[in-house]
Amino acid sequence: MNTSERSMQMRLAAHKSWAVTPDRASRTEAARRASHHTRFIAKARELNPTATAQQISEIAASLKKAHYQELALRSAQARRIKGQAAKEAQRKKEAAELAAYEAGKTEAA
Repeated sequence: MNTSERSMQMRLAAHKSWAVTPDRASRTEAARRASHHTRFIAKARELNPTATAQQISEIAASLKKAHYQELALRSAQARRIKGQAAKEAQRKKEAAELAAYEAGKTEAA
């Protein structure tokens, strides 16, 4: 079985499994409890052990926003670097083609 067939088979199994799941929320509850948000709450409590529940919630929200902003920054930087590398490669390719053209032009003369 190739990877495409295996992937289709796994998706089929997942759809069948969800089709017989009466309570989807309970099935995904553990994953939601272990989500990123709990990590931000734990970090907020670590940073501010005497804070109220409301303050912890606000701090966790700020930590979450900072986390996703950092990911966005890293992504933008990676795209910029990749774009610059592609432009440099294109420039080198064009320079090589021009040099080859010029070399062929002088040999013909």
